[in-house]
Amino acid sequence: MRQEALEIQNQSAKQPLVIWVIFFATIISFMGLGLVDPILPAIAKQLNATPSQVSLLFSSYNLITGVAMLITGVVSSRVGVKWTLLSGILLIIVFSALAGSSDAISQIVGFRGGWGLGNSLFIATALSAIVGLSIGGTAKAIILYEAAIGLGISVGPLLGGELGSISWRGPFYGVSVLMVIAFFALLIKMPQVPKPKVKSSVLDPIKALKYPGLLRLGLTAFFYNIGFFTLMAYSPFVMNLDEHGLGYVFLGWGLCLAITSVFVAPKIQARFGTVKSMCAMLILFALTLLSMGIWTDHAIVVIIAVVVAGLFLGTNNTLITTAVMQVAPVERATASAAYSFVRFIGGAIGPWLANKLAETYSPHVPFVTGAIFVLLAMLVVAFGRKHLAHVDTASH
Repeated sequence: MRQEALEIQNQSAKQPLVIWVIFFATIISFMGLGLVDPILPAIAKQLNATPSQVSLLFSSYNLITGVAMLITGVVSSRVGVKWTLLSGILLIIVFSALAGSSDAISQIVGFRGGWGLGNSLFIATALSAIVGLSIGGTAKAIILYEAAIGLGISVGPLLGGELGSISWRGPFYGVSVLMVIAFFALLIKMPQVPKPKVKSSVLDPIKALKYPGLLRLGLTAFFYNIGFFTLMAYSPFVMNLDEHGLGYVFLGWGLCLAITSVFVAPKIQARFGTVKSMCAMLILFALTLLSMGIWTDHAIVVIIAVVVAGLFLGTNNTLITTAVMQVAPVERATASAAYSFVRFIGGAIGPWLANKLAETYSPHVPFVTGAIFVLLAMLVVAFGRKHLAHVDTASH
């Protein structure tokens, strides 16, 4: 029996080559998110834009990503997983290059929306593909997916800082080139995955939200992402660092996010359960944002808080993504699309709201407001625990 258990464990650790190809492409895809952070102040300065105008780079990206989540299942069920992934990557290649070639903030904002369309086709399909094709169960597959996200987000700012120190256009072109590599890797290595027998509808993700557990997780992520993108889109303007400095700060943040998403989240979930663990992480993140709001004028406090926040964000990301895959009796791709639709709307509101509050009131207000929204996310989880209790049973 012991030998059989060891054989099963070893087999689970060996993933098919296609999983590692998708893993690589996911890293490159999420590099596009953090790659922009170090150049936000530079774009504002060189294009004579306000921070709230620059924050629309995140807002348009997230808004289109969220809305387009409604069609990801429709596309993938008709053209297949492989060509949905490739179509998404191709759109990212084109629109990131166009953004780098722009001369006005409005043009970049528009092209980032096109980039978001490609991102939606890729990330929703990548998650369901990794979960469906991997060996070792849903939880391990999601940890692998979150690890790819963490690596992409952590390496992205470092590359963005290096390229951004040459020109703010550099990171946009950098994403385009890296996604070309990912495109050909998937084209060559990924086999055709059988299409589902039942074609998906645009309304499927909306209908999936009738399940209380999935709706609560979506609302949790909606509020939580307002705080998340307050940190992403607003903190670069108060740290008083150049492109290199911002790149290193967000590298530290991303590494903390990657490490906790892979190694810490599963242990915390196993010991305390999903609901208690998520509530704890959301409270700790809210307190981190609150400290940034109190000591906004002290750059060193903001820098340390940004890095520390990665510990809580990485853990919570894995917890909530794992829960989404198991909370409702719908296909994984549909659950992912429904959840992502709601959470990315929060990601669209957060960046603009944070910078607008700073321009209208004071630099402290955005962080305090972000903390309040994260606490709201915690309350949604805490009061909906009866709809989420079965997630831990499914995980085991």
